[in-house]
Amino acid sequence: MQENYDKILEKISRISGVEKEELDRRVEAKRAKLSGLISREGAAQVIAAELGISFDNEKLKINELLPGMKKANVIGKVINLFPIRTFERQGKENKVANFIIADETSNIKVVLWDTNHIDLIEKSKLEIGTVVEIINASVRDNEIHLGSFSELKLSKEQLNNVKTEIVVNKKKISEFTQGANVKTRAFIVQIFPPRLFDSKQNPGEKGALMNIVLDDGSETIRAVMFGEVINSIGISDLESLDHFTIKQKELLGKEMFFSGIVRLNAYFNRLEFSVNKVEEVNISELINELEK
Repeated sequence: MQENYDKILEKISRISGVEKEELDRRVEAKRAKLSGLISREGAAQVIAAELGISFDNEKLKINELLPGMKKANVIGKVINLFPIRTFERQGKENKVANFIIADETSNIKVVLWDTNHIDLIEKSKLEIGTVVEIINASVRDNEIHLGSFSELKLSKEQLNNVKTEIVVNKKKISEFTQGANVKTRAFIVQIFPPRLFDSKQNPGEKGALMNIVLDDGSETIRAVMFGEVINSIGISDLESLDHFTIKQKELLGKEMFFSGIVRLNAYFNRLEFSVNKVEEVNISELINELEK
């Protein structure tokens, strides 16, 4: 967001003595060099590092967290807590836990991999409404990840009026940046058959994913949908090729609203769109919006 970016530039300018205009020029040059795959905020972090500036020991607000940060520190109130999941890796059972924290600026998902941190949830020391302090975490896409070298502590700090709604920005595909929560109006120009896989969350059950390509006139992007999102666009029988073929013809060329998170596919080094909501285009509402 522009406000977040301006705050970061102000912070770098204050510490380094470099004018904001010059920092902004360097950010755009860095983005051009990386073919636009990095957000302005992420590029600003790279410029800060080149100037010898580190945010490692600074406590940040949630809207100041940037993808790629390795030693992020933040305080937030737990507003949602998900069941602990188990999974098997190299023949050993492991656990992972997720919850959402919020402050007055925004909210973000926290992912726990260390058993000592997960133990706080299992012993009911960390619940909805608990304020936590996170130290030395990493930021990946739009999530905070805590490993064995991270700290998770209960805090006595009072946080009121926290932002519980997810901040979603309407953007053109050409404006997508890594880690952003976005909503866009686009046409489905390619659609591939769903693929089934063994669900780690519900052993014995099958999960499903489906790839599509979206085009809004500014650019195209590959998008991925899972489970219920696939069902929401009318593909209900995930194992029937005949059913898919019929629906594929109906969906190709259809314009819809797509919401989700922009992620970096590290294998192909490209941005991809993880869609979590699809909505029909209401022509009357769209005309009213355009008239405004």
